[in-house]
Amino acid sequence: MAETETLAEQLKGCVEKRDFEGALGLVRGNLEELKKSPQSGAVKDALKKATDDRLLQSYVDGAGFGELPLDAALVRLEKLISFQVGSLVLNRTWGVGKVKKVDYFYRRVTVDFPSRRGHQFTYAAAADMLESAPDGHILVLREVDPAAFESLLKEKPGEFVKRVIESNGSSMTLVRLEDYCVANGFVKGVNWKKFWDTARAELRRDKCVVIPARKSDPIQVTGAAEDYGDVWLEAFSHETDPKAILAAVREYVAQGKLKAADEAVRAKIEDRLVFAVTAARKVDDALYARLACTVAELGFARPTAKEMRDYLWERKRYVKAAAALPSREVGAMISFLACDDAAKAKIYAAIPEFCFAAVDEIVKRFRDDKSREGEAEVWPCRKAVGDFMKETQAPATLTTLIAGRIEQFGEFEYADVEVDGKKIRTLKGYRLWPELPPISAILAHAIALGEGRRSGETLRMQNLVRRLFGDKAWLEKMFSLLGMNSTADQVLFFERFQASIAWDPSTHHTTVVRMAKLVPELEKHIVKVEKKREYARLTSYRSFGLRKQEYLKLINEDMPENVRKIEFAKGFGDLSENAEYQYAKDEQRQLMQKQTLMQADLEAVKPSDFADATTDEVMPGVTVVADTKDGEKVWHILGEWDNDPELGILSSKTRVAQGLLGKKPGDGFELPGADGGVAFATIREIRPLPDSVREWMKLPAGVQI
Repeated sequence: MAETETLAEQLKGCVEKRDFEGALGLVRGNLEELKKSPQSGAVKDALKKATDDRLLQSYVDGAGFGELPLDAALVRLEKLISFQVGSLVLNRTWGVGKVKKVDYFYRRVTVDFPSRRGHQFTYAAAADMLESAPDGHILVLREVDPAAFESLLKEKPGEFVKRVIESNGSSMTLVRLEDYCVANGFVKGVNWKKFWDTARAELRRDKCVVIPARKSDPIQVTGAAEDYGDVWLEAFSHETDPKAILAAVREYVAQGKLKAADEAVRAKIEDRLVFAVTAARKVDDALYARLACTVAELGFARPTAKEMRDYLWERKRYVKAAAALPSREVGAMISFLACDDAAKAKIYAAIPEFCFAAVDEIVKRFRDDKSREGEAEVWPCRKAVGDFMKETQAPATLTTLIAGRIEQFGEFEYADVEVDGKKIRTLKGYRLWPELPPISAILAHAIALGEGRRSGETLRMQNLVRRLFGDKAWLEKMFSLLGMNSTADQVLFFERFQASIAWDPSTHHTTVVRMAKLVPELEKHIVKVEKKREYARLTSYRSFGLRKQEYLKLINEDMPENVRKIEFAKGFGDLSENAEYQYAKDEQRQLMQKQTLMQADLEAVKPSDFADATTDEVMPGVTVVADTKDGEKVWHILGEWDNDPELGILSSKTRVAQGLLGKKPGDGFELPGADGGVAFATIREIRPLPDSVREWMKLPAGVQI
């Protein structure tokens, strides 16, 4: 109690002398004592009376004494005091700004940002959203010394990146670093890779910077170069994060420290790796694989290689691990697992399940492995690849790999031919692995892969194959290979691609034309496709009436209600920081966009009973009976807004209906599957709509058009 009374007397003395700094210092130095009793009101009064400066008094009023905890109010007050006119401040969104004006009457701080001039903050918002810009910050350097900023950026990109990271703490992921540099205009997005490659080479020589193996892990800037002495070893011995343990061991090895380490140090590193491997079990298969490879590579006896391999073999964890590993680490895992012929056989058998990077590594590492079966020599890897490629549906990863890198799968002979005074390297002859099917069969698999909708890794392979077909040089090579046997293979390839109905139409047409230009003899094999018939934009009376009812509700109820919300929100004050007002205005924009679209649709689409529909071909207003792999399917094709899965009613805009329109009995069509793939079905019959569907199409009671 005596201490509180003494403090009160000291504050009173500061008030009498109008010593604001002294009063603020007393509060700051005796914060713990003041927090023991509700002193916020008294502190606020003392600080206000300790100065005649209206600006300081307004800061005290706006700091939140009595509303916030005393320490939080004091932090806010000291922040506000630092926002002097002309001082530089930082905002996460807009970067560095300069305080232009402080209005003590309205309690506003006005800041000029490069992209947002004259932005006003309330005192509370300024304290929450702004920070005084530190002298060493990269954005401050650009503001106060543009020449030094440009020199650092262009001449020392590594030092520049280090400065950026230090300005944002001590670590940043590569993705965040790129976003920050591009968003602030330091580097253009298209130039980032070149800039980062140069900066990384420089940073790797800086012992104060740690660049992780994985892009998702942060780049760290340390205060001083790590000496990997007793302090590092003690911290490492207590590390419990498996990822951090792996990163630390790899960095330790990269610095060449493990070679000179004594047995005690090696034992501690081995213990931590044992802990990390155990912690990664059943949690992260990819991390487990990385740790297992590191343990084996460094020659530690624990955990045993057999134990770690057995874990990865279980439930095919190695397949999941390969999909999640960085591409450069997949090969290490494959080599670790392939300890004998039986293990390699397991790996070959799993080729269809592996990701592309793993399949590529398997082929590169084991393509030349030989063994004996009786008197004959065999190549197990090549045999496995050939067997898979001879199946009806070859693995997407293998198809993409072989089609894109065909020279890796055989012996190719080239010769230089002089054309118009220039030497051109041309294909003279080739011989694929004897285990593989002919080039024409491989390309047939590639065409099939490019068809329909895919998902996951198969979708990625499909995109790669489609890019191949769009590559003129690749097409030239494929036609050259096909033409070495006979022109019939070229024609077969061309006709197979031309007959494919599941490629994107514009891409398909462009590729067909390009093929015909590469091999002019194919021109006569082009099939002229009739332009698909266009149908009037119709829908049933039922769907039209319900859509119009929804439109009337929008303009008569939803939009007026939104206007009331806007007017109500205006009463909350400053519109620039009024969340309710902003939400209501956003909703208004959405409602207006919806109203425009619905009005345009109601004008373009007409109600119909489809009485004029005929059964000569599939069109809106008919029933289709089709034979699919799952048996008979019946669909009733109606207008744009009609849909009722239980009755089998399909909108004419659905993928299934679009594939059926214009077709006749006996025609095939593409049927999308639930898994994203496609199947092919045949139209058996086209019928008039049944009475149940015609009853469904009628205008519901109480609904008007």
